[in-house]
Amino acid sequence: MRRMSLRKFGLIVARVMETLPVAFRPYLDNLVVDVEEEPDERTLRDLDFTEAEIADGETLYGLFVPSLFDAGELTGVDEHDLPPHRIIIYKRPLAEDFPDPHELRTDLRKTVIHELADHVGYPDKDLEAFDDDPDPFGDEAADES
Repeated sequence: MRRMSLRKFGLIVARVMETLPVAFRPYLDNLVVDVEEEPDERTLRDLDFTEAEIADGETLYGLFVPSLFDAGELTGVDEHDLPPHRIIIYKRPLAEDFPDPHELRTDLRKTVIHELADHVGYPDKDLEAFDDDPDPFGDEAADES
């Protein structure tokens, strides 16, 4: 399999962001989505991955990084004046685990929604049925190129 460039992967992520369900659009304000090759060991350790898990190749598809500031804590400050929240999407783990383009786009959408769920406090338990559905979006938007 030919290795996908980070630039091409970033373009796929940008297209995926445009296909998110309408219900998630309000949560995209003051949010930056970045693409990186893969999480570094320090990030994995900070998230309580054990040395054995790291050695076995356990990793992340994405990570939500909240802004250091909360508009609710600052009186008279508009949330759009604060530094943005950030979602990091990791290319290598996703591209390796989902070499089929359709599966990759579907799982990219799932990853972004998981990270947005972290942002809005949606419990992971409530995402189980979503994760178990091979086409949770029920549309062809993930197939657009």
